[in-house]
Amino acid sequence: MAKHNCEHCGFRAKYDTNPASFLGRVWRWHAGFCPGWKKHITSLPKDERVRLAEKYDMEKFK
Repeated sequence: MAKHNCEHCGFRAKYDTNPASFLGRVWRWHAGFCPGWKKHITSLPKDERVRLAEKYDMEKFK
């Protein structure tokens, strides 16, 4: 399986810059079901995972 590049994702950067942009909204929608994002965020230490979950308002990862 290919390595996921979620930490340096261009779409995620678009969301961080402007969450209301089209690509930012696409990333947020996609991150809700993306297996790569799920694997990335669950592999992080708890404090980092919770910080990202709060930043992106993802209740299931808190």
